[in-house]
Amino acid sequence: MFSDPTLYACRVCGLLQAESPWGEDGKTPNFEICDCCGVEFGYEDCSIETARLARERWKAQGFRWHEPTITPQDWSLEKQLQQIPLHFQ
Repeated sequence: MFSDPTLYACRVCGLLQAESPWGEDGKTPNFEICDCCGVEFGYEDCSIETARLARERWKAQGFRWHEPTITPQDWSLEKQLQQIPLHFQ
C-alpha cells in the first residue's frame, strides 16, 4: 500500500494519510489538516514535544474525530495509535 507507512502516518494520532504529511523526504510538510485529530502537519507536529502535546490535547477531548462524518465504522483507536511513527510515540 505505502512505500514506507511511517511516512504516511500522522505523528499525533497515527491515521494513515493519502499523501505523506511530511513528504517522501520526511522534511517537507504539506500543512494539511488530519481528519482524525485535527493537527496541522508542519505546525503542531514539527517536534516530538509538540506532537505529544497535541496528542494529549486530543486525548483530553476524548479522542474525537476532527471530521466525525468520515470515522470508519470499524475504527480502532488502539490499532491507529500503534501506527504513530516510533520516534513520536
